[in-house]
Amino acid sequence: MSNPVMRWQIISPESDQLAGFYTKLFGWEASRNNMMNYQMIDTASERGIDGGIWPAPAGTPSFVQLFIEVDDCAAYVASAGALGATVLMPPQALPDGDVMAILKDPAGMSFGIMQAAKV
Repeated sequence: MSNPVMRWQIISPESDQLAGFYTKLFGWEASRNNMMNYQMIDTASERGIDGGIWPAPAGTPSFVQLFIEVDDCAAYVASAGALGATVLMPPQALPDGDVMAILKDPAGMSFGIMQAAKV
């Protein structure tokens, strides 16, 4: 598996403002059809990837987080830990069957890994 970056998300206390900014600037579509208030961003691009904008608590610095596709989320969490990463969110199954985890690399940057649902 090549482990491509498969999704991005912007995390910010100003999520609504940023969704408006990026959709107007780039012509993206935002939809919030979930109970977590997460705005899915459709870039309508054949070359790029879609993402999302996630609300954060007030006072949290805004940041961008990348998600890398993996074939075994738990195995990659263990490997990352052995290489010095910290687990911020252990592997969790999402409603669609995907499994994701959030890690912090040895330099302190957070990133996500995502395992596609088994069909």
